[in-house]
Amino acid sequence: MKNMKKNGIILGLITLVVLYFVLKDNFAAITRELFNSNPLWIIVSFLIIILYCFFQSLAIHEIIKNYEPEYKYKKSLQLSLITNFFNGITPFSTGGQPMQIYLLKKDGIRVTNGTNIIIQNFILYQLALVIYGIISLFLNYQFHIFENLPVLGGIILIGFAINTLIMVGLFIISFGKRLNKFLVKIGLKVLTKFKLVNNTDKLHDEWNERCETFHSGAVSLIKNYKICIKGFIYQFLGLTCLYVLPLFVFYALGSKNISAIEAITSSAYVMIIGSFVPIPGASGGIEYGFLRFFGTFIKDSVLSAGLLLWRFISYYLLMIVGGIVLSFRKDMDK
Repeated sequence: MKNMKKNGIILGLITLVVLYFVLKDNFAAITRELFNSNPLWIIVSFLIIILYCFFQSLAIHEIIKNYEPEYKYKKSLQLSLITNFFNGITPFSTGGQPMQIYLLKKDGIRVTNGTNIIIQNFILYQLALVIYGIISLFLNYQFHIFENLPVLGGIILIGFAINTLIMVGLFIISFGKRLNKFLVKIGLKVLTKFKLVNNTDKLHDEWNERCETFHSGAVSLIKNYKICIKGFIYQFLGLTCLYVLPLFVFYALGSKNISAIEAITSSAYVMIIGSFVPIPGASGGIEYGFLRFFGTFIKDSVLSAGLLLWRFISYYLLMIVGGIVLSFRKDMDK
């Protein structure tokens, strides 16, 4: 709880700093753009983020049903919304997955099965993310969307490589049973040598059991390939909604100087930039990336207004809704 409060304070301060720099030179024009935005396209933007949450929850629901066939979709939706809150309030979005395991346990799903569910869901998410990264790199190469951003281009390639390595690592954890056991054995030897652990035999048995559980869960997912395919499709569709959102935000502000391909490519690159920022919500980095990439197509007050509107819908709104759902969930669990 202390860490959450600390992260919340940091996030609030950074948000104020970002708002100051975004608004300080053109406050009147930016607020005018926001007040004059088209309500119809605003509604479309909200519907797009609702679809994003819908596909997110469908993806994890498919995997949960493999372990608990009677698990209700409503619970999966709550799980996804609460995850948005904890991902948003923690650095590198690290808080969501432990909370998912905890909530699944509260719903009667064993911790080992809950961990399997989260790892499998994350594998499918990373797979969709990496494939979208490949598509974005191809689109940029094919249509020459960004040619004059050499430093950011280098960061994009590094970020893409890191996400690919994460996906490979997840596959190794899930499928490399022998390798995992070997690494556990070596790791425990090192920890024992430095007198950092006691009761090595018990830890060895516990970790070997976990390796078996992860492996059996991954094999189960592959055997149920329909679940795997459906989960991946849902993750991909969810990312599509998230990446195309700025297009409708700029439509709401009366600007149609950007295409769907440009919006999706820019969004994919902005998210990669955000993965380097060790601050809740990647605040600061996300805004910088948005202004740099979308600034290729949109200028001045419309760009700044678009940033504020997009950031509210895609981040702050999801956190607010997730926090509300969490409070109701706590009340129901009492």
